[in-house]
Amino acid sequence: MTQPAKNTICIWYDRDAEEAAQFYAATFPDSHVGAVHTAPGDFPSGKKGDVLTVEFTVLGIPCIGLNGGPEFKQSEAFSFAVATAELTIRRLQSPRPAVTKKGTDSCWLSGLC
Repeated sequence: MTQPAKNTICIWYDRDAEEAAQFYAATFPDSHVGAVHTAPGDFPSGKKGDVLTVEFTVLGIPCIGLNGGPEFKQSEAFSFAVATAELTIRRLQSPRPAVTKKGTDSCWLSGLC
C-alpha cells in the first residue's frame, strides 16, 4: 500500500497555475495533472469557472498550484532540484516555446531558459 505524502508543495501563481502544472507534467517523468478546482460563482477578483487551484505531481512530489493573484511574484526563491543524467538535461534544454511566458518575468525552468 502506498503511503500518503507527508508534505505537499503549494506554489503561488497569478493566474497560470493550470498552464504551469501542464508544463511540469509534460516535462518531467512521474508527473501528472490531477484535480482542477474552479470558482463556483463570481468573486471580487474573478468569475465563476476561473481556476482557483490545481493538484499536480512533479517527479512524484505532490503539489498544489494556487491562483492567488499578482501579490506574490515567481522567483528563484523556490526551485525543484532534479538529479538526472546529462542526456536528460539535454532533452530538457531542447527548444520549449512554452517555458518563458511573454510579458512576465517568470520562467518555469529557471536556468534552462
